[in-house]
Amino acid sequence: MNKDLKRIFDTVKLFFERHWLTLTCCMLVFVLLMQLITLRESMTAYVAVINDWGLGFGEKGTQPRGNVSAEELSEYDAFYVGDPNEKVIYLTFDAGYENGYTAKILDVLKKHDVPAAFFLVSHYIESNPELVKRMSDEGHIVANHTASHPDMSKVSDIQGLEAELLPVEELYKKVTGQDMPKFYRPPQGKFNEKNLAAAKELGYTTVFWSLAYVDWDVKNQPDYNYAMEKLTSRIHNGAIVLLHSTSETNSMILDELLDTWLSEGYEFKSLYELK
Repeated sequence: MNKDLKRIFDTVKLFFERHWLTLTCCMLVFVLLMQLITLRESMTAYVAVINDWGLGFGEKGTQPRGNVSAEELSEYDAFYVGDPNEKVIYLTFDAGYENGYTAKILDVLKKHDVPAAFFLVSHYIESNPELVKRMSDEGHIVANHTASHPDMSKVSDIQGLEAELLPVEELYKKVTGQDMPKFYRPPQGKFNEKNLAAAKELGYTTVFWSLAYVDWDVKNQPDYNYAMEKLTSRIHNGAIVLLHSTSETNSMILDELLDTWLSEGYEFKSLYELK
Protein backbone atom coordinates (compact mmCIF):
# COMPACT_ATOMS: atom_id res chain seq x y z
CA MET A 1 0.00 0.00 0.00
CA ASN A 2 1.49 3.36 -1.01
CA LYS A 3 1.68 6.23 1.45
CA ASP A 4 -1.32 8.15 0.05
CA LEU A 5 -3.63 5.14 0.26
CA LYS A 6 -2.36 4.31 3.73
CA ARG A 7 -3.03 7.89 4.86
CA ILE A 8 -6.59 7.75 3.49
CA PHE A 9 -7.18 4.37 5.10
CA ASP A 10 -5.86 5.59 8.46
CA THR A 11 -8.05 8.72 8.28
CA VAL A 12 -11.18 6.71 7.55
CA LYS A 13 -10.32 4.20 10.27
CA LEU A 14 -9.81 7.01 12.79
CA PHE A 15 -13.11 8.62 11.80
CA PHE A 16 -15.03 5.37 12.36
CA GLU A 17 -13.25 4.73 15.65
CA ARG A 18 -14.21 8.19 16.92
CA HIS A 19 -17.77 8.27 15.56
CA TRP A 20 -18.90 4.64 15.62
CA LEU A 21 -21.66 5.35 18.15
CA THR A 22 -23.13 8.21 16.12
CA LEU A 23 -23.00 6.16 12.92
CA THR A 24 -24.63 3.21 14.63
CA CYS A 25 -27.46 5.44 15.92
CA CYS A 26 -27.95 6.89 12.43
CA MET A 27 -28.22 3.42 10.97
CA LEU A 28 -30.76 2.38 13.61
CA VAL A 29 -32.85 5.49 12.93
CA PHE A 30 -32.73 4.78 9.20
CA VAL A 31 -33.85 1.18 9.71
CA LEU A 32 -36.67 2.33 12.01
CA LEU A 33 -37.87 4.90 9.48
CA MET A 34 -37.91 2.29 6.73
CA GLN A 35 -39.95 -0.04 8.93
CA LEU A 36 -42.45 2.74 9.69
CA ILE A 37 -42.80 3.55 5.99
CA THR A 38 -43.38 -0.12 5.23
CA LEU A 39 -45.97 -0.37 8.03
CA ARG A 40 -47.81 2.71 6.80
CA GLU A 41 -47.90 1.35 3.26
CA SER A 42 -49.21 -2.00 4.47
CA MET A 43 -51.91 -0.29 6.58
CA THR A 44 -53.03 1.76 3.57
CA ALA A 45 -53.08 -1.36 1.42
CA TYR A 46 -55.20 -3.11 4.07
CA VAL A 47 -57.74 -0.27 4.14
CA ALA A 48 -57.88 -0.38 0.34
CA VAL A 49 -59.21 -3.96 0.29
CA ILE A 50 -61.92 -3.50 2.95
CA ASN A 51 -65.35 -2.62 1.53
CA ASP A 52 -67.79 -3.38 4.36
CA TRP A 53 -67.66 -1.96 7.85
CA GLY A 54 -67.52 -4.68 10.50
CA LEU A 55 -67.04 -5.13 14.24
CA GLY A 56 -65.72 -7.80 16.58
CA PHE A 57 -66.84 -7.72 20.21
CA GLY A 58 -64.75 -8.76 23.20
CA GLU A 59 -65.48 -8.64 26.93
CA LYS A 60 -68.53 -6.77 28.21
CA GLY A 61 -67.91 -3.05 28.54
CA THR A 62 -64.89 -2.98 26.23
CA GLN A 63 -64.72 -1.22 22.89
CA PRO A 64 -65.22 -3.55 19.91
CA ARG A 65 -62.54 -3.99 17.27
CA GLY A 66 -63.27 -2.53 13.86
CA ASN A 67 -62.12 -4.35 10.76
CA VAL A 68 -60.24 -1.08 10.14
CA SER A 69 -58.62 0.36 13.27
CA ALA A 70 -59.33 3.76 14.77
CA GLU A 71 -55.75 4.75 13.95
CA GLU A 72 -56.13 3.80 10.28
CA LEU A 73 -59.45 5.63 10.02
CA SER A 74 -58.00 8.76 11.59
CA GLU A 75 -55.81 9.17 8.49
CA TYR A 76 -59.04 10.04 6.66
CA ASP A 77 -60.75 12.08 9.42
CA ALA A 78 -63.00 9.08 10.00
CA PHE A 79 -64.22 7.57 13.29
CA TYR A 80 -66.07 4.54 14.56
CA VAL A 81 -65.54 5.09 18.28
CA GLY A 82 -64.51 7.80 20.71
CA ASP A 83 -62.07 8.02 23.62
CA PRO A 84 -61.90 4.70 25.52
CA ASN A 85 -61.24 6.63 28.73
CA GLU A 86 -64.38 8.77 28.57
CA LYS A 87 -67.76 7.44 29.67
CA VAL A 88 -69.45 9.11 26.70
CA ILE A 89 -72.03 8.00 24.14
CA TYR A 90 -72.58 9.55 20.71
CA LEU A 91 -76.13 8.77 19.61
CA THR A 92 -76.89 8.62 15.89
CA PHE A 93 -79.88 7.70 13.74
CA ASP A 94 -80.00 6.75 10.05
CA ALA A 95 -83.09 7.55 8.00
CA GLY A 96 -83.90 6.85 4.36
CA TYR A 97 -87.59 7.62 4.80
CA GLU A 98 -90.07 8.56 7.52
CA ASN A 99 -92.00 5.73 9.15
CA GLY A 100 -93.99 7.73 11.70
CA TYR A 101 -91.68 7.41 14.72
CA THR A 102 -89.29 10.36 14.49
CA ALA A 103 -91.50 12.86 16.33
CA LYS A 104 -91.69 10.49 19.32
CA ILE A 105 -87.93 9.93 19.18
CA LEU A 106 -87.38 13.70 19.19
CA ASP A 107 -89.76 14.05 22.15
CA VAL A 108 -87.71 11.52 24.14
CA LEU A 109 -84.40 13.17 23.22
CA LYS A 110 -85.81 16.53 24.34
CA LYS A 111 -87.06 15.04 27.60
CA HIS A 112 -83.58 13.77 28.47
CA ASP A 113 -81.73 16.73 26.91
CA VAL A 114 -79.72 14.30 24.77
CA PRO A 115 -78.10 15.47 21.52
CA ALA A 116 -78.18 13.18 18.49
CA ALA A 117 -77.13 13.13 14.86
CA PHE A 118 -79.58 12.20 12.11
CA PHE A 119 -78.00 10.94 8.88
CA LEU A 120 -80.53 11.67 6.13
CA VAL A 121 -80.86 11.00 2.41
CA SER A 122 -82.34 13.48 -0.09
CA HIS A 123 -85.78 11.84 -0.12
CA TYR A 124 -86.17 12.28 3.62
CA ILE A 125 -85.37 16.00 3.53
CA GLU A 126 -87.68 16.58 0.56
CA SER A 127 -90.57 14.68 2.16
CA ASN A 128 -90.23 15.83 5.77
CA PRO A 129 -88.98 19.43 5.89
CA GLU A 130 -90.77 20.18 9.17
CA LEU A 131 -89.12 17.27 10.95
CA VAL A 132 -85.75 18.27 9.54
CA LYS A 133 -86.23 21.83 10.80
CA ARG A 134 -87.26 20.47 14.19
CA MET A 135 -84.09 18.35 14.37
CA SER A 136 -81.98 21.39 13.63
CA ASP A 137 -83.94 23.77 15.88
CA GLU A 138 -83.67 21.38 18.83
CA GLY A 139 -79.88 21.25 18.56
CA HIS A 140 -79.37 17.96 16.75
CA ILE A 141 -76.92 17.47 13.90
CA VAL A 142 -78.55 16.76 10.54
CA ALA A 143 -75.87 14.94 8.58
CA ASN A 144 -75.27 13.49 5.13
CA HIS A 145 -76.30 9.94 4.26
CA THR A 146 -75.98 10.52 0.48
CA ALA A 147 -78.58 11.50 -2.10
CA SER A 148 -79.58 8.03 -3.32
CA HIS A 149 -78.25 5.56 -0.71
CA PRO A 150 -75.90 3.73 -3.13
CA ASP A 151 -73.18 1.16 -2.54
CA MET A 152 -70.32 3.58 -1.91
CA SER A 153 -67.69 0.87 -2.31
CA LYS A 154 -68.31 1.28 -6.05
CA VAL A 155 -67.67 5.05 -5.97
CA SER A 156 -63.97 5.72 -6.38
CA ASP A 157 -63.52 9.37 -7.37
CA ILE A 158 -64.27 12.72 -5.81
CA GLN A 159 -66.75 13.61 -8.56
CA GLY A 160 -68.83 10.54 -7.75
CA LEU A 161 -68.82 11.43 -4.06
CA GLU A 162 -69.76 15.04 -4.77
CA ALA A 163 -72.70 13.81 -6.86
CA GLU A 164 -74.03 12.05 -3.75
CA LEU A 165 -73.20 14.63 -1.08
CA LEU A 166 -73.81 18.03 -2.68
CA PRO A 167 -77.54 17.53 -3.48
CA VAL A 168 -78.19 16.69 0.19
CA GLU A 169 -76.32 19.82 1.29
CA GLU A 170 -78.40 21.95 -1.10
CA LEU A 171 -81.70 20.50 0.10
CA TYR A 172 -80.77 21.01 3.74
CA LYS A 173 -79.86 24.65 3.12
CA LYS A 174 -83.10 25.18 1.20
CA VAL A 175 -85.13 23.82 4.13
CA THR A 176 -83.22 25.38 7.04
CA GLY A 177 -81.30 28.30 5.55
CA GLN A 178 -78.14 26.85 7.11
CA ASP A 179 -75.09 25.02 5.84
CA MET A 180 -75.22 21.28 6.46
CA PRO A 181 -72.80 20.02 9.12
CA LYS A 182 -69.90 18.18 7.48
CA PHE A 183 -70.56 14.67 8.79
CA TYR A 184 -71.11 11.76 6.42
CA ARG A 185 -72.06 8.11 6.88
CA PRO A 186 -71.73 5.69 3.94
CA PRO A 187 -74.97 3.69 3.52
CA GLN A 188 -74.79 0.18 4.96
CA GLY A 189 -71.19 0.88 5.97
CA LYS A 190 -69.97 0.21 2.43
CA PHE A 191 -66.89 2.23 1.49
CA ASN A 192 -63.47 2.19 -0.08
CA GLU A 193 -60.19 3.92 0.66
CA LYS A 194 -60.61 6.38 -2.21
CA ASN A 195 -63.96 7.73 -1.07
CA LEU A 196 -62.71 8.03 2.49
CA ALA A 197 -59.91 10.18 1.11
CA ALA A 198 -62.35 12.11 -1.11
CA ALA A 199 -64.68 12.79 1.83
CA LYS A 200 -61.74 14.22 3.76
CA GLU A 201 -60.81 16.39 0.79
CA LEU A 202 -64.38 17.73 0.72
CA GLY A 203 -64.09 18.64 4.40
CA TYR A 204 -66.23 15.78 5.71
CA THR A 205 -65.77 13.64 8.77
CA THR A 206 -66.84 10.06 7.99
CA VAL A 207 -68.71 8.43 10.88
CA PHE A 208 -69.10 4.67 11.22
CA TRP A 209 -70.35 3.06 14.47
CA SER A 210 -69.30 0.82 17.34
CA LEU A 211 -72.74 -0.37 18.44
CA ALA A 212 -75.82 -1.30 16.42
CA TYR A 213 -78.31 -4.16 16.15
CA VAL A 214 -80.75 -5.55 13.60
CA ASP A 215 -83.42 -2.85 13.80
CA TRP A 216 -83.87 -1.83 10.15
CA ASP A 217 -86.27 -4.53 8.95
CA VAL A 218 -89.63 -2.89 9.57
CA LYS A 219 -91.45 -6.15 8.77
CA ASN A 220 -89.51 -8.09 11.40
CA GLN A 221 -88.93 -5.82 14.37
CA PRO A 222 -87.05 -7.18 17.41
CA ASP A 223 -89.06 -7.38 20.61
CA TYR A 224 -88.59 -4.89 23.45
CA ASN A 225 -86.56 -7.09 25.78
CA TYR A 226 -84.25 -8.40 23.07
CA ALA A 227 -83.48 -4.87 21.89
CA MET A 228 -82.80 -3.61 25.41
CA GLU A 229 -80.49 -6.54 26.17
CA LYS A 230 -78.51 -6.10 22.95
CA LEU A 231 -78.00 -2.39 23.41
CA THR A 232 -77.31 -2.33 27.15
CA SER A 233 -74.99 -5.35 27.30
CA ARG A 234 -72.64 -4.02 24.61
CA ILE A 235 -72.45 -0.38 25.61
CA HIS A 236 -68.91 0.94 26.17
CA ASN A 237 -66.90 4.12 26.60
CA GLY A 238 -66.85 6.30 23.49
CA ALA A 239 -69.65 4.34 21.83
CA ILE A 240 -71.00 5.67 18.55
CA VAL A 241 -74.47 4.12 18.59
CA LEU A 242 -76.35 3.58 15.32
CA LEU A 243 -80.14 3.24 15.46
CA HIS A 244 -82.68 3.51 12.66
CA SER A 245 -85.50 5.97 13.15
CA THR A 246 -87.79 3.79 11.02
CA SER A 247 -87.81 1.20 13.82
CA GLU A 248 -90.97 0.94 15.93
CA THR A 249 -88.97 -0.93 18.55
CA ASN A 250 -86.51 1.94 18.89
CA SER A 251 -89.35 4.40 19.42
CA MET A 252 -90.66 2.18 22.23
CA ILE A 253 -87.37 1.45 24.04
CA LEU A 254 -85.63 4.81 23.70
CA ASP A 255 -86.95 6.38 26.91
CA GLU A 256 -85.92 3.42 29.08
CA LEU A 257 -82.70 2.96 27.13
CA LEU A 258 -81.55 6.53 27.77
CA ASP A 259 -82.59 6.27 31.44
CA THR A 260 -80.52 3.08 31.77
CA TRP A 261 -77.39 4.52 30.19
CA LEU A 262 -77.67 7.75 32.18
CA SER A 263 -78.12 5.78 35.43
CA GLU A 264 -74.90 3.91 34.61
CA GLY A 265 -73.02 7.21 34.50
CA TYR A 266 -72.79 7.72 30.75
CA GLU A 267 -72.85 11.22 29.29
CA PHE A 268 -74.21 12.02 25.84
CA LYS A 269 -72.20 14.30 23.58
CA SER A 270 -72.50 15.75 20.09
CA LEU A 271 -70.40 14.49 17.19
CA TYR A 272 -68.80 17.94 17.20
CA GLU A 273 -67.04 16.87 20.40
CA LEU A 274 -65.84 13.61 18.84
CA LYS A 275 -63.10 15.50 17.00
